[in-house]
Amino acid sequence: ASGLEVAAWGGRAGVRTKRWSGRTDLAGRALDAANNAKMLGDLSGVTDRRARYVCVAAYVDRDGERVFRGESTGRIIHGLRGTGGFGYDPLFLSDDLGETFAEATIEDKERVSHRGRAFAQLAAWMSPPSAR
Repeated sequence: ASGLEVAAWGGRAGVRTKRWSGRTDLAGRALDAANNAKMLGDLSGVTDRRARYVCVAAYVDRDGERVFRGESTGRIIHGLRGTGGFGYDPLFLSDDLGETFAEATIEDKERVSHRGRAFAQLAAWMSPPSAR
């Protein structure tokens, strides 16, 4: 599971990030545009724009489960920047990169993204000790 947590909202939208706008009739770029417009409107006049993407990856087998958490911190800017990525990437200014995820190269985004960090932990845990 993954989502965008906004500090001013006490960590919401969280796992409801994809449908923040409430638009169930939209998908793809149209849904992204509606979500981004709602986020900008909801944050109008808000000074604390800190946010973080969070991903939790779980591995479950007969011996139990193992959970890995990845985070990427930043803030929501006041307008869209960049053309890459998807979702809230044009609004999320990454602390690690100093640019929005939509401005970053795919390689840079993957290096610091919440999903990349969670699944890197999972992959490291799954690799044989000699490969670590």
